[in-house]
Amino acid sequence: MNIGQFSDSFLPIVDGVSRVVYNYAQIIGQKGHNCYVISPMADDDDDAETAKFNMLDFKGKPLRSMPGYKVGLPRLDYNYSKRINEIKLNIVHAHSPFISGHEALYISKKKSIPLVGTFHSKYYDDFYKITKSKPLSKVGIKYIISFYEKCDEVWTVSKDAAQTLRDYGYIGNIEIVPNGTNIRSLDKEAISDVTKLYNLNGAPMLLYVGQMSWKKNILRTLEAANMLKQNGFDFQLVFAGQGRDTSEIKDKALRLGIDDHCVFTGHIDDVRLLDALYYLAKILVFPSLYDTAGLVVQEAAAMYTPAIAIANTGASENINNLENGLTCVDTTLSLFESLEMFLKDKNLQEHLSVKAYETLPIGWDEIIDQVLLRYSDITKKYTK
Repeated sequence: MNIGQFSDSFLPIVDGVSRVVYNYAQIIGQKGHNCYVISPMADDDDDAETAKFNMLDFKGKPLRSMPGYKVGLPRLDYNYSKRINEIKLNIVHAHSPFISGHEALYISKKKSIPLVGTFHSKYYDDFYKITKSKPLSKVGIKYIISFYEKCDEVWTVSKDAAQTLRDYGYIGNIEIVPNGTNIRSLDKEAISDVTKLYNLNGAPMLLYVGQMSWKKNILRTLEAANMLKQNGFDFQLVFAGQGRDTSEIKDKALRLGIDDHCVFTGHIDDVRLLDALYYLAKILVFPSLYDTAGLVVQEAAAMYTPAIAIANTGASENINNLENGLTCVDTTLSLFESLEMFLKDKNLQEHLSVKAYETLPIGWDEIIDQVLLRYSDITKKYTK
């Protein structure tokens, strides 16, 4: 098959959607299909030599409010239009309901091929953060729903995401197609590398991996860490990621008096080092209410590290409390009490470590096999 993956963000931007699209495209290519990633032009193509897919980008203008991101201009890019018109695609898959999604819709109609749309994010939260207006945010959601109503099949990455889409007003059929993870062997030499690089002191590590953004409920983690310190616990809280709120988060840690317990690594693009961090951590602390799925929860579990997440969220969807991880309610006290119990109980730590590894990671290879079967079925139905 010839498959187009459309996204408004792609590497070197590192967010959940860009990572998903990369794994879709890379593994689809490894399985012998022609896959094209269609997105705004990137400023970096370091992975071009190892890519198993074709990059078909279009011009874009940088977003001042979101460094690294661009507003795509596909219809104004003659070279892109010429190239994509020459490609025979069997199916297109949109990972965004915005510019790239509407480009996928345009191509699907022009080439008379089916369109799959995956709903990844809680867009109302993003709209409200930008506009501070509920009416304007609701208008934005209507725009989102109108896009998915035009897709031939709509996917979400979790039950939580499906419910969010329903809450927004979508009434059509929804297929749940989960994300996978890259299951690798640990490079043991990376353990000493990461320990020296980030001055890890051997104290029990609480790890956060993701965007440094308040929308990830990071304040809850900082406040719970403050309670741990007040109660005499020895720990290191490591934040691995970058984002627009990094300075504010560091300032808050300083004001709480826990800056001496915190390590801020910035973005880590070396998977060896990130895997070593996961492996060294006692637990991944991921109380996000925003994420519709938890890529990092699977990644941590693949390195024998359990996670704690807020109950009834996308991140906690596959976590059973005290069985393969921990869940708590969205209060500082609840998060603190769960961490306190965990840090005091070595038997629980060992049990959750093993069970997280055994039950949570699903390899991308297995997920893409399912995806390709669905693509095949959709194209067959479309051509009947």
